[in-house]
Amino acid sequence: MFKICCRGRHSYIAVMSAEIFIDKSRHYLATEYPSKIRLAVAKLSHEEIWRRANESSNSIGNLIVHLAGNIRHWIVAGIGGATSNRDRAAEFAMRDGPGVDELLALLDDAVRDADAVISALTDADLVRGCEIQGRNTTVLAAIYHVVEHFSMHTGQIVMLAKIYSPGSVRFYGDDPAGNAAPLWGGTEGMQQHK
Repeated sequence: MFKICCRGRHSYIAVMSAEIFIDKSRHYLATEYPSKIRLAVAKLSHEEIWRRANESSNSIGNLIVHLAGNIRHWIVAGIGGATSNRDRAAEFAMRDGPGVDELLALLDDAVRDADAVISALTDADLVRGCEIQGRNTTVLAAIYHVVEHFSMHTGQIVMLAKIYSPGSVRFYGDDPAGNAAPLWGGTEGMQQHK
């Protein structure tokens, strides 16, 4: 949906911000962040997946389980209306657990379910109120929180993977113009200049 506005010699196109927000949120949650996590953990051992730097830190395994729990709780249940039986404390209490394939499948299932909820939203849905974890919020604010939260933990997972397997994680290289070019197969949800 586009609205074209003209003023004098200047014209601009205002795109429905809700559509852009939904599309970008879906891209980050369903494509970019899971792709980067998958690439980051690809060469790690089971021990490295569950290693903690110290008792107050989380392992990559904890973070993946937590991301799946968070996205299910906030999006699938909080926005979509599904039942949530989440045990948040258990996500962080685990000291050992499933292998990387099972962890990624858990995350993929949660992301797929959340993407289905987000893809069905309308402009009007974004301003609808909801209560999640005892907080009054809106659908838009809940999605924004989940995208930010997922981004933060993706960065932590990538950092730990780079520490445990130096040189094995590289997402960007320089193109001929000196710009950062994605090596991970993504476009960051942006159109490339020709």
